[in-house]
Order: sequence, then C-alpha cells, then structure tokens
Amino acid sequence: VKQESLAIELNITQAGVSKLEDKEVIEEETLKKVAEFLKLPVDAIKNFNDEGALNFIANTANSYDSSTSHQFYFNFNPIDKIVELYNEKEKLHKEKQDLYERMLKEKDELLAKFLK
Repeated sequence: VKQESLAIELNITQAGVSKLEDKEVIEEETLKKVAEFLKLPVDAIKNFNDEGALNFIANTANSYDSSTSHQFYFNFNPIDKIVELYNEKEKLHKEKQDLYERMLKEKDELLAKFLK
C-alpha cells in the first residue's frame, strides 16, 4: 500500500504516514483506522515482527482490486500450496499403488494355495 493512499484514508499528509511508520506505539484509534484500511485485525499489526513481515511480503499476491485500490494478501504462499497438494497427490498415488501390489500378491498366494 502506498503511503499516499493511507494518508488520504487517515486524512493526514504522506509525511505523517512516514512518521507513523517510525513510531513504536500508535494511538489506538489511528491503529484501528490503519487496520481497517489494510483489511487486517488490529492484533496482526500489534504483533507484527520481522519474521512475520518477511512471511507477509513473501505471501503477497499482486492482484489488484481497482474498486477499493487495495492489494489482496494471502496468509499462505500459493506456490507452496500447489507443491503441498502435488506431494499429497503423489503420496496417495503411491499408497494406492502399494495397495494394488499387496492385493495382487495376496491373490497370487491364494491362487497358489488353491492349485496345490
């Protein structure tokens, strides 16, 4: 989100937004407005740390909603999710293959016993 967009929403200058970013503590009312504008819970902003910030940035989707001039953010990395789903599918395929092999082996053993 650009400082200018947030400044307009908060009815302050861009320099005012820059000063907010440098503050350790922000007044509760201002924090609520910022959270509402960013479509985040206030606690998410209060508990933001370096690791969370990096994860947040890494998981940002670059889609744009022109009706609200906001960017959308995922709380997961879409590529990681695709890899996870692929790995799950591969695991299920392997389990299915193992089951078929066991069933064939049992069938062969039963057939061998029957033919004796």
